[in-house]
Amino acid sequence: MFETAELGRKLSKEEYAEALPAVRARLLAAQLALRTTKVPVIVVIAGADGSGKGDTVNRLLEWLDPRGVETNVFGPRTDEERDRPAAWRFWRTLPARGRIGIFFGSWYTEPVLKRTTGKMGGARFEAELARVAFFEESLAKDGALFVKCWFHLSKEAQKKRLRKAEKDPEGRFKVTRLDWKHFGRYDRFTKVAERAIRATDTGEAPWTIVEAADDRWRDLAVGRALAEALEARLASVKEADEKRAAASPPPRKTARATRPGRSAPARDGVLSTIDLGRTVSDEDYRKELPRLQERLSKLACEGHRKGVSSVAVFEGSDAAGKGGAIRRVTWALDARLYRVIPIAAPTDEERAHHYLWRFWRHVPPGGSFTIYDRSWYGRVLVERVEGFAKEEEWRRAYLEINDFETQLVESGIALSKLWLHISPEEQLRRFRERETVEWKKHKITDEDWRNREKRDAYEGAIDEMVARTSTRDAPWTLVAATDKKAARLAVLSTLSDRLEEAL
Repeated sequence: MFETAELGRKLSKEEYAEALPAVRARLLAAQLALRTTKVPVIVVIAGADGSGKGDTVNRLLEWLDPRGVETNVFGPRTDEERDRPAAWRFWRTLPARGRIGIFFGSWYTEPVLKRTTGKMGGARFEAELARVAFFEESLAKDGALFVKCWFHLSKEAQKKRLRKAEKDPEGRFKVTRLDWKHFGRYDRFTKVAERAIRATDTGEAPWTIVEAADDRWRDLAVGRALAEALEARLASVKEADEKRAAASPPPRKTARATRPGRSAPARDGVLSTIDLGRTVSDEDYRKELPRLQERLSKLACEGHRKGVSSVAVFEGSDAAGKGGAIRRVTWALDARLYRVIPIAAPTDEERAHHYLWRFWRHVPPGGSFTIYDRSWYGRVLVERVEGFAKEEEWRRAYLEINDFETQLVESGIALSKLWLHISPEEQLRRFRERETVEWKKHKITDEDWRNREKRDAYEGAIDEMVARTSTRDAPWTLVAATDKKAARLAVLSTLSDRLEEAL
């Protein structure tokens, strides 16, 4: 694979000076046009030690308008990053639509180095590569443009580079014992790198192998690769816009039309298995509530001491009592240890990113408790039913959500997913109560009534959501919420059980 990057290609100073202005002009023109699109650009710079990756990043920052570029440099994980899934630090730094993000050090660095040094087995390495490929595919299908450059040096060229840098008073600090240690594993590193590239060289996120022995050749090769990728995507966007403008506007989809015809009627789905008649007496509630709150409090404190976090997802029917259940949970927790994240319509900043971005940002540090009042499941519920997400978007979201939740659980987080459910009759009663009780009026809106009219469509979406995302790692707990007291006890018990398992 790397033979084509050992051809000895070079550029003289004169050739470089002659070619550079055109490359810079292309990059700036494309970057300017990019700002009006919904395309985030992800530039991955990776490769051999001593190949000039940092110098090329500096060159790109010199050639591009810095106001539209974000540079992210990643070394070994910090304590804050080790508290969370490995992908957390990458998700939170992804560029917004219309901007360029340069990643110097990336999601490839840790798996490749660990495999090279023998700290990661072959099966785990292949699993990590599959996860990387899925991560990039998800972003690409959401509109991201990937430009991935792998800098290659022959063994002899790398040795010369390291020795030359050691003799340079200004560059000596860049060469460390670790660099020479890596050089001793050159053959192993090259083999592992080749496997990583082959496994993740896809149509959505292709690799460009860059011959890095000559600085001028290397820098122009990367500049041209970025310019060509930007120009190709801009041409594609323009063509798509022209086709849309020429076509007649499509008929407006109704909520019922978004529901797949093959879905079973809601009354035959998973929601019909919930025993909505489940109740608890006032006496039992007064006895059980403090006991369960004390149990959760003790487990949360133990989780804090041991660095084990909890994530609780609350979803459910409108007026099902999610707020009341959350309050009974937070009463059991130390206010310094928990956060409640209420999820509403996305902001402009959130819409400029992949829909999971805003949820990755709030993944809790070790030992804390995060409660999502509604969550990433909006993609396959309200966004699906109301037509805010295209069919291909919400259909692929099931796999994306499962992958996200698996990463949470693998990192040691206790994940609980609760669906609070009530009957249509009980919902109507609560809606009318909210309209008449002064201190509850703020809870009922026109949107609640509109959603009620689409109950069949929502229940079809809920059935499919549970079927596709209730996994061994992250099962759904369906809570009968007609009796609020019984629902609150069930919620507290579920959260405690999940945290106890994680501990």
